[in-house]
Amino acid sequence: MVYDKELIAHKLIRWEKAVSGFRLPSWENIPDIGLYMDQVLVLLSQYLGLISPTDGKEPEDDSDQSDAKIFSAAAVNNYVRLKIMPAPVKKKYYRVHIAYLIIIFTLKQAVSINIVKEMLSTEMREEDVQQLYSDYIKKHHEATVLFTNIVRECATDVLDPQKSGENLVSSFVIQEALIAGFSRVITEKLVRLKGKTFKEVVPKETPLK
Repeated sequence: MVYDKELIAHKLIRWEKAVSGFRLPSWENIPDIGLYMDQVLVLLSQYLGLISPTDGKEPEDDSDQSDAKIFSAAAVNNYVRLKIMPAPVKKKYYRVHIAYLIIIFTLKQAVSINIVKEMLSTEMREEDVQQLYSDYIKKHHEATVLFTNIVRECATDVLDPQKSGENLVSSFVIQEALIAGFSRVITEKLVRLKGKTFKEVVPKETPLK
């Protein structure tokens, strides 16, 4: 079955409009009143529903943010167990916990949970978490703008109503998958260099041809 080029072009334009106005919540806008698990899951769905993966079950309206399966109690409990984020305080989650969860769930779209664990530390003071989160949401927005531009450039033929061909969309989808793969590979390679020095690593490199 071939792609409907008109449908794909429509979805790409719609996605770009939605994402261009998307922002992660600022530190100050995250509640710090102590929320229970079910409240946290609803909040995460509101914050991240637009950009969360859908396990292949995209809702008819892609502005729908009700996909709660991505944000589960089991997942949150697992992140606490693995010490990727601080444990709740008397079963309540505060601003620090929610900031960690926002970072974890967005990073997990690109890399494995083991890589996420290497990228984060639970041994931080609240002010350090605040600084980390503030920097993170800034980088997230910059990445959104950059990636949107890349997608538009790669999809030039798909978005051009004057161009046709059965392979236009298929080629675009493959290209996007390859870009995602390269991004994941370089991220994992960089994370594995954490704690290592130039003198440790470079002398062991195999010369490039």
